Amino acid sequence: MVTEEFDFFSKTSLKSYNLEEKIRYQLSMLDSLDAYTRRHSENVASITCRLCENLKLDEGFTIYCTTCAYIHDIGKMFIPPSILQKPSKLTDEEFEVMKTHTTIGYTMCMKDPKLRPYAAGTLYHHEALDGSGYPNGVKGNQIPYEAQIIRVADEFEAISSKRQYKTHVGIVETLNMLINDAKPSEKKSVTNLRDGLKILADETNVGKIDRKIVRALFKVALDDIEYEISARTDYVEYLKSEIKRVKVALRIL
Repeated sequence: MVTEEFDFFSKTSLKSYNLEEKIRYQLSMLDSLDAYTRRHSENVASITCRLCENLKLDEGFTIYCTTCAYIHDIGKMFIPPSILQKPSKLTDEEFEVMKTHTTIGYTMCMKDPKLRPYAAGTLYHHEALDGSGYPNGVKGNQIPYEAQIIRVADEFEAISSKRQYKTHVGIVETLNMLINDAKPSEKKSVTNLRDGLKILADETNVGKIDRKIVRALFKVALDDIEYEISARTDYVEYLKSEIKRVKVALRIL
């Protein structure tokens, strides 16, 4: 009898229910925070996995990086709900409290042997290549690559999704924002994707995020758009066939 080999790397398998029990427990705790944090973590993990695939990273690192992404925000369990769920912009003082979710999450991971391997994602996912990030303001290759990938996935998901304090932002506008983060701060802001793609092709200067990762994100976004167009086209064809069927049935009656 041939037994089927389980492929954890498969897009259909690399899901939260296949994670180690301790990590699943931490994810379940995020459910108690609000309607967004758990879903945000799972969406970031999904985007992270696809970024790794488009970056041609090996299977082991992809699994590791995706697992880091699932728990990158576990420190938010200890952020006061009045700040985490605030429906308006945070004050400077509140934002300083919010930023501590990175160090809190890191401490949580380091105290638990089963979470310790994934601690870098929690600590570094808001750091920037140009040193303008937090909590420690490290720059360049001081930031682990998994955290650089998670930052791009996190930023894309946070901007494009609808939250209690903001409305939905379109994909094109979101990508333009990420391109602006990928360019040096002194350069003119990008307002269209054509100019943005030229900036992403330039490897000489450093912005907040890695341009190669942003280019991989474009592939993820295009794949999603193509899938949505295909799904809608199939649905239109289905509706046409149903209309035709109803017309035939009415003639019979």
